[in-house]
Amino acid sequence: MTHSSQNAGGALPPALAAGLAAGAAGFDDAARHGAQPHSTTAIQVGKVFETLPLTREHLKGCLALFFVFVIEAWEMMIIVYSSPLISRDFNLGPVAIGNLIGAIFVGMGIGSIFWGPLSERLGRKTSVIWSLVMYGVVSTASAFSPDYAVLYALRLVSGIVAAGMLVVTFPYFEELLPVHKRGPFTVYLAAGWPIGMMLAVGATIWLMPFGWRWVIGVSSVAACWALVVARWVPESPYWLAAAGRQEEARAAIARLSRGALSISPQQTLTVEAVVRSVWRDIFAGRTLVMTMLQVCINFTFAWGYWGLQTWLPTLLQQRGLSLPQSYGFIAISALCMIPGYISASFLTGRFGRKKVMIAYVALSAVAGYVFANAQTQGTLYFSNFALAFFSLGAWGVWDTWVGEMYATRLRTIGYSWAIFAQRVANFAAPAFIGFLVARGSSFNMTTTFINLFLVVTVLLALLLPETEGKELA
Repeated sequence: MTHSSQNAGGALPPALAAGLAAGAAGFDDAARHGAQPHSTTAIQVGKVFETLPLTREHLKGCLALFFVFVIEAWEMMIIVYSSPLISRDFNLGPVAIGNLIGAIFVGMGIGSIFWGPLSERLGRKTSVIWSLVMYGVVSTASAFSPDYAVLYALRLVSGIVAAGMLVVTFPYFEELLPVHKRGPFTVYLAAGWPIGMMLAVGATIWLMPFGWRWVIGVSSVAACWALVVARWVPESPYWLAAAGRQEEARAAIARLSRGALSISPQQTLTVEAVVRSVWRDIFAGRTLVMTMLQVCINFTFAWGYWGLQTWLPTLLQQRGLSLPQSYGFIAISALCMIPGYISASFLTGRFGRKKVMIAYVALSAVAGYVFANAQTQGTLYFSNFALAFFSLGAWGVWDTWVGEMYATRLRTIGYSWAIFAQRVANFAAPAFIGFLVARGSSFNMTTTFINLFLVVTVLLALLLPETEGKELA
């Protein structure tokens, strides 16, 4: 990496070097005149991250948070793939199963409202760790549910505690990366979703002979990954600076740069001024328009994607595929998502978030239309794989874009509202599609209705500002 080689010997970028020299001069001048030395230069954390080299510490932290998102996806999908087994065990109909699938998302919708402010108080790292641990405990308990009501309640509670992972991971990830690597790397983080899906499919197929309780119970062990996060990932320097923990913020920057950047104690690391009225601010002035747009996009995009994914095994059986064939279909679709993320990661650095997001969602809508009207199994496969490629590539860009729209003091709050909107759609879509399936709605009508939400997403995304290459405030 160019930045790494430039700083390998400890040389500082010119802008930072000048600032540090000014601080040192002020310190010496104060000492000569018998005065107490004091800070003379304020340095924005975002400016530091413009020239921060990419190091092995970044890669370790990124890997740890990547698997947090893998676990999140795995745990959200495990109830979907094991739902036929639960339905048979508890003798449930399509509407009840749709509600059960949506339970974790109701919980996440509730939890997302609380985890944003909590992460501002507790810190990014502490929030992720506690969310992982509490989810593991509650999810394990749900494997022992004696009936549908208890299972529903525990899945709802598991959603509340798991929301911390989803709300915090993306903003946290972005706050660890150099500006020039933030976009591509954050899109790669989103690629944890198909890996989580494949793990969920694999765990379901492997443990299916033992029943759904084993599927959920074994999957819950993934919460032990909290130990890796605790060891490998430093706290966000942005959050530390905002919290007034200057020494820890300097230490985090030194750790991330592996000593290439060292901020003097006479320098003050700053972010945008922190105030207490974060809830009011996110719905005030120009931020209000941006917040409403991103909330609406999160709802329509999540409905368009999740409405199809949650009922895909059932809808595919309407087209003549057996349940095992449906699982194989889903696994191949997940594989197609990975090159979608890779291509989106490459393109967003060249063309920006807005153009790539709009193009990928529009192509997802086209693929969805072909999927809804497929007359042959070959067309069904091809169109769904194209849908997986473009829709998940778009999700990777979108998850990056949302976090960049807000200043540090509002970032997790803004992201929590994004997650809330997604979870409302995640709950409403399975329940409504379950209602359509129960009423005998055709494959074509159901998938066409779902696809309309992608079209609305494209229209709304046209109204948002570009953030590519801009430092985090």
